[in-house]
Formats: sequence, structure tokens, C-alpha cells
Amino acid sequence: MSILDSVRVLGAMARVTAPLLVDIVRGDLRRDTVDDKTHWFGRRVVELLDIKLDATGAERVPPGRAYVYMSNHQSHLDIPVLYATLPSPTIRMLGKTELFQIPLWGRGLRAAEFIEVDRSNSTAARKSIDYAARLVQDGVSIYLAPEGTRSRDGRIGALKKGGFHLALGTGAPIVPVAVDGTIDILPRGGKVMRTGQTVRVTIGAPIPVEGRDLDGLMQEVREFLVANVEGEGR
Repeated sequence: MSILDSVRVLGAMARVTAPLLVDIVRGDLRRDTVDDKTHWFGRRVVELLDIKLDATGAERVPPGRAYVYMSNHQSHLDIPVLYATLPSPTIRMLGKTELFQIPLWGRGLRAAEFIEVDRSNSTAARKSIDYAARLVQDGVSIYLAPEGTRSRDGRIGALKKGGFHLALGTGAPIVPVAVDGTIDILPRGGKVMRTGQTVRVTIGAPIPVEGRDLDGLMQEVREFLVANVEGEGR
């Protein structure tokens, strides 16, 4: 493929961010507007890149409450693919602080209730989790990748604890999500996106956190991810 498809994806991003920035300036940015734009962006990226999307398990997630979604992390394309497939209408994501330092883009992310995480500052990171907890209590589902960084080979890395503390602190069930194939579109370090690839998204049943311990939850989520990305469930 040519670079044209990557440019088209950037164009779709612009179609999302430009109207939102106008709303921010006007002081009229609505949560449901962000919801519509982000889900549209996910579907549009799938269309532009001709992704053969095989998504299962959305019916396992009952509507009407907030969840903490946790997936493995293969590519920057995980985010639009998940916006195209996760069943919750309102989802905000944790992102590394570098994204929030981009002029205008960072302002838009903050106004749209996305959550900045500074891995180099533990105090700031705790404040980010506190902010995410307030969103959950307001009915907003949160997505995060507990590996913390993109996989180089598609295999599941070690999981970090922050998202699990968020779920335990709010009582929000954890929904494990396995993503397999986005690494073939845009691997870590890649510059050009490939079209026509197959991506499998497997959404697990919500895991209640009441009465659970941190280690047990981390192990259960990791086992789901490994089984559906590396193992027989793939």
C-alpha cells in the first residue's frame, strides 16, 4: 500500500478533533458529542484500512453501568478498533502524558475527559486514577492497557497494577478484551499502515471485583489475554 491510507486516517482524526476544538472554544463541548465522534472515528478507521474485523462477546456486557475495560496492547490502532467494537456508549481512555503535550490536541483530549497519565510522576499518576474514579462514578466506562506499552511481538507482557486499583476502588467490574492482529497493520516503530488485515477482538464477560484481591484479578485478566491472543482460544 501507499502512504495515502495513513494520510486518510489522519484526515479522519482531523474530522473528529476540529469540531471538538470549536466546541471547546465556545464552551459547549458535550459528553454525548464526544461519544458520537469517537465511535464514528473507530468505524471510519476500520473502513479506511479495510480491516477484516472479527469481534465477539459484546453481548456478554450488560448495559446500564460503567466498566473498566482492559486489553492487551499491540498497536496504536487498538484504540480506534476498540471504539468500533466495545459496547459501552461512553468510554474514555488513559493516555501517556506525551499525547497531552501536543498543541491543541492535548487541550482537546483534556476537555473531552480523556485521562493523562504521567508514568514518571507517581503523585500525578495517582491523581489521574482519582480522576478516572470520579468518571466511573459518573457512569463513564474507562479503557486502559495494563501492559503500559505496545508489544514488540504480539505476546502479552507484564501487567501493571493501576487499573486494577481503579476497579477495586470504584467497584466497577473489569471487562477483559483480547486484541489480535492490529500489530500486522501498524507494529511498534512502524510508519505506514497496511490495509486488508484481519483483526480479532474477543470481549470477555465482566469480572466482579467485590471481595477479590489484586493478585487474583491480575492473574485472571492475564490468563484471558494469553488464552485469546497466544493460546488455544485464539
